[in-house]
Amino acid sequence: MKASEIAGTTNRPGLARLGLSLLCGTMLAGMPVAVAAQEAPAETPAEAAPQPDVIRTVAVSGAQRLEPTTIVSYIRLRPGQTYTQAAADQALKDLYATELFASASVVNNGGDVVITVVENPVINRIVLEGNKRLKEDKILPEIKLAPRQIFTRSKVRADVARIVELYKRQGRFAATVEPKMVELSQNRVDVVFEINEGPKSKVRQINIIGNEAFSDGELRSEMLTKQARATRFFSSRTSYDPDRLAFDQQKLRQFYLTEGYADFRVVSAVAELTPDKRDFIITYVVEEGERYKFGDVAVTSELRDFSSDALTSNLPMKTGEWYDAKLVEDTSEQFKELAGTFGYAFAEVEPQFRRNKEDLTMSVTFVMREAPRVYVERIDVNGNTLTQDKVIRREFRLVEGDAFNSLQVKRSENRIKSLGFFQENFEVSQKEGTTPDRIALEANVEEQATGQLQLSAGFSSIESFILAASIQQRNFRGRGQTVGAGVNYSRYSKSANLSFSEPYVFDRNISAGVDIYRRDLNSFNYLNNDRNTTFQQTTTGAQLRLGVPLSEYTSLIGSYTLNFDDVSLDENQFFSDRLSPPNLTCDPLLAGRYLCEAVGSRTSSILGLTFAYDTLDSRLRPTRGRSFSLTGEFAGLGGSVKYGRLRARAAQYWPLGSGFIFSVQGEGGAIKALSGGRVQLTDRFFLGEPQIRGFDIRGVGPRVLRQPIIADPDSPDVNNPNPLVITDRERVSDDALGGNFYYLGRAEIEIPLGSGVKELGLRPSVFVDVGALWGSNFRDPQDLVRDCTFPTGCNFPQRDVNGNPLFSQTVTNADGTTTTTIVTSPTAPGGTANTPLLNNVPPFTEVFLGDSPKPRVSVGIGVNWNSPFGPFRIDFAQVLLKQPGDDTKRFTFNVGTQF
Repeated sequence: MKASEIAGTTNRPGLARLGLSLLCGTMLAGMPVAVAAQEAPAETPAEAAPQPDVIRTVAVSGAQRLEPTTIVSYIRLRPGQTYTQAAADQALKDLYATELFASASVVNNGGDVVITVVENPVINRIVLEGNKRLKEDKILPEIKLAPRQIFTRSKVRADVARIVELYKRQGRFAATVEPKMVELSQNRVDVVFEINEGPKSKVRQINIIGNEAFSDGELRSEMLTKQARATRFFSSRTSYDPDRLAFDQQKLRQFYLTEGYADFRVVSAVAELTPDKRDFIITYVVEEGERYKFGDVAVTSELRDFSSDALTSNLPMKTGEWYDAKLVEDTSEQFKELAGTFGYAFAEVEPQFRRNKEDLTMSVTFVMREAPRVYVERIDVNGNTLTQDKVIRREFRLVEGDAFNSLQVKRSENRIKSLGFFQENFEVSQKEGTTPDRIALEANVEEQATGQLQLSAGFSSIESFILAASIQQRNFRGRGQTVGAGVNYSRYSKSANLSFSEPYVFDRNISAGVDIYRRDLNSFNYLNNDRNTTFQQTTTGAQLRLGVPLSEYTSLIGSYTLNFDDVSLDENQFFSDRLSPPNLTCDPLLAGRYLCEAVGSRTSSILGLTFAYDTLDSRLRPTRGRSFSLTGEFAGLGGSVKYGRLRARAAQYWPLGSGFIFSVQGEGGAIKALSGGRVQLTDRFFLGEPQIRGFDIRGVGPRVLRQPIIADPDSPDVNNPNPLVITDRERVSDDALGGNFYYLGRAEIEIPLGSGVKELGLRPSVFVDVGALWGSNFRDPQDLVRDCTFPTGCNFPQRDVNGNPLFSQTVTNADGTTTTTIVTSPTAPGGTANTPLLNNVPPFTEVFLGDSPKPRVSVGIGVNWNSPFGPFRIDFAQVLLKQPGDDTKRFTFNVGTQF
């Protein structure tokens, strides 16, 4: 119906206007529907009003290693749900979040959803190229990628950053890492990290701004970081380290505070990398402030066992002295330790400061706070898997219920460290007990290997080639027992031994041990730089030991030793029948009087007693403390050898700070034959390398020099030449005779090196050695050489194996020729005398030297090096004082290896 038609049906104007309004509203409201109806094809009612898509199926395409159901579990799309673009986008996000896929897509085909994926490859291996300074065992544990893992680019980027960070820690800020992927079959890849290590970034310059009281050089000497210079080629402190930069700021502050500058502060510290990334320039801006002196210093003690006045009078700082913050800190720690010795484990010492900026003084009052006396509630041992608890507990100087004592705790730490069973940084920690007056001590140990199986070979300047094999367990069955066996072989000595020791017999504070051994030694001398064997000594024996403590630091050790010795000489070289023909005996003209006296077999039954005092902080590598031992031995409880021997040894160690360790060691001994006999050559003391450096082996003390006598080529009468004594030591036979008395002293300073050199195991030292050996009771040399005069020397007949004298017999043949034969008859068949065959010892004279108690002194430097091929020791020594006859040696070394 048209509008005009609607309007024409009424005669009332108001109703006409109302009808027109209703018609317009109806037309406007129906316009969208009308337009839509005109645009949509009018085929079916369903097409005119479509319904949302419903997921009928979810399928996976492209999966290789992963099951389709597993991939579907990663997303939220499920059959029966309404498919939307937002749901598809979320599914893709969920798939990529697993980092299992290189690409993924979601397609909806009328309710059939297909998820297409491309899986990330599996890593076959990780390859590092170009890494020389950092080995694979340092890099691979730090990265995330590993063989048989899924390759992801995010992990690669993280690993690249991690490798670069590792090189930065080594001071190589120019290092770059380029990752590459090598595709393999079966969707596998090799990940290759190409590393360009670059040069080590050094500290080119350290600038300090704002310092007036001290020069740049003085302040740089206090820092751990050093400027790169040619003289610091081996130092690791020239590389840049952010942690070391922070530490150096603390070092600067500590230095200024010890010099009285209480207001000192580091305004800024900036490290700038040069454009070529090779060097750093570090700049410190400091503000020194005013210098202070100590004002009033006092101690206020709230502990009843300490007098405030007495402690104040013993303070190390005095009013008017320059303020020293380090001294204040050390004094506080000393007061805490002092309180700990009286049982106040949790005593607090608070230094209170009053700064007066007008007169620039710093007053300090040490307040010792009230604290309860503490008792040991329990001792806990943790971390030991092999070692039995009792092995650790018996080293504690405190037991449950004892009053706490910090000195005893420290002593316990040192004793446990000296066992050698645990890590070096072991400490006994202290924790509060169940009540304020109780404390718990914890020994948190970390066991280390105590068994040692070693095969070694090496070369020694003393023994030539050395081969050794040994096995030892220092914590046998976790009981603290030591068992061992070893064999040693060198060109001049052989030995084998078995040993066992028990530090606590039947859990009593009594130690016991036994050693069984066999030693074969070839003694020697030098003639014209050639080493000549003189005598062979074979010793088979055993020793029993028993030790009893007398106090915390003293003990008494008894021992019994039974030795069977056999000393022999080469009969072809040193025996003749000159003295008792036709029997062969040791001839002093050939061997020397002292060697002939030592030849033979004998039994030594030795009873010994040792008093020992030891306060060293470590038996393995002491840094402080002292030790002393006095040993007396008596040989004659049976056996064929009778003597008394006394030895004493002492040592003291002082830490000088900054890693320097100063030590003084000394020893001495005396031996005296009993029952009117003489001390045998093999029982005397000998001194030389390695006991006193700078001298050859057995190079100090009494010796006999057999000097040849020849015809003087410059004699005017050739037919009757003058005798010439050869004194050149290279042409003289030199036999060390040992002595009945000796002393030896050594002062040494161990010098610390930079951390880089220290990691190599180098420990240099400077030393002074002093010693002497004397008391051999020389006889008149003419007793031996009076019959061996110039020019004929000494002659004695040669004999056959049956002891018959040998003669040279010359017979004239029928054709006029002669035949010479060796016979045992003194006369020829015709009655003429045969010519006796003689052994001849050229004329010589013997000179006895070195029997003097005057000191021999040497100085030098030495280096211990735990090298990759074994322990190495090298010494350079210069002899300052010596006596006639001493043999010197400037350079010595000893090296071995393990394989």
